[in-house]
Amino acid sequence: MVKVFINGFGTIGRRVAYAVANDKEFEFLGIAKYTPDDRLREAYEQGYDVYIPEESISKFKEKGYKFTGVIREAIEDADIIIDASSDGKGYENKIKYYLPLSKRAIFQGGEDRYGERSVADIIHNSRVNYSKAIEHMYVMQGSCNVTGLGRIMQPLIENYDDIIRFDSIIIRRAADLENSKEVKDSIELTRHPHHQDDVRDFIKEPPLYVDAYKVPSRMMHMHQLNVRFKERAPSKDEILSIYEKEFGVAILNSAKGTADVRKFALEKGYPFGDTCMVHIHADVIRVQDDTLKIAYSDDQTGIVVPENHILLQGMVFKRDREGAIKRTDMIFNLSNRKRELMEFFK
Repeated sequence: MVKVFINGFGTIGRRVAYAVANDKEFEFLGIAKYTPDDRLREAYEQGYDVYIPEESISKFKEKGYKFTGVIREAIEDADIIIDASSDGKGYENKIKYYLPLSKRAIFQGGEDRYGERSVADIIHNSRVNYSKAIEHMYVMQGSCNVTGLGRIMQPLIENYDDIIRFDSIIIRRAADLENSKEVKDSIELTRHPHHQDDVRDFIKEPPLYVDAYKVPSRMMHMHQLNVRFKERAPSKDEILSIYEKEFGVAILNSAKGTADVRKFALEKGYPFGDTCMVHIHADVIRVQDDTLKIAYSDDQTGIVVPENHILLQGMVFKRDREGAIKRTDMIFNLSNRKRELMEFFK
């Protein structure tokens, strides 16, 4: 059995832990928790083993929180680590643990891909570069927005060789549903969006240009992607037919906004209230001369979780993409979620 350790138990870590713990192909060692807070209760309820920093033992004991051991012990025992620690902590973990112990690791989109604190030399997107990514010792899983861009852009690139450029306006949620931080009543400007460079890591051409804004919402991200063609853009029906069978892409016609989609996921009882996919809002797609204007919402808390699971299978089992997606679909039931979403918002 392949031993997997989840280093971090925040928004992404708790979701990845749930997926790995429910996949009997893996031996799930447990999770790392860096701060003694109430989120530990969720780990206890799920029956996870909890590992903590050695320097924090006294803090956890003072607050009465139980733990199995220290983080180094779990990493030494693991075959591969999914690092879901807070932004920037992944690099520190790589230097402190993964490199000295020669342990393979998957990092999340909050880490640096370039510069002195780079955690990996490749960003994974299962729709674009799965077979290349699985050969690496250290891989960075693209962020939610970067993952969604890959899922939408790549099918168009494969079907049309006359695309000149992509322009994406990303309307980002300010905080997740489970995040208690204040959501400011302001539209925040993003000076240097990382998404443009991150996508360029696996899609070089046609060029992508990104503008990003943060809005006072907790529901989902929304993307407005404008695609320029050399001549007239394809019809709306032709575009939608491309995405009908795409994994992790749902086509919706009657959702008024991101809250409708999130509310549906919560009412259906999907784990954590996630759809784990992108949702093309077909009723607002427009074709104007040489430009396709396509809007889609992006499940920021869930979309990268099946991506981590797909990548994990590739790195440890060398499973082909089709086989990895099939296994992930079985664990997450994504094809059924897609069908339910499309039937409800038809």
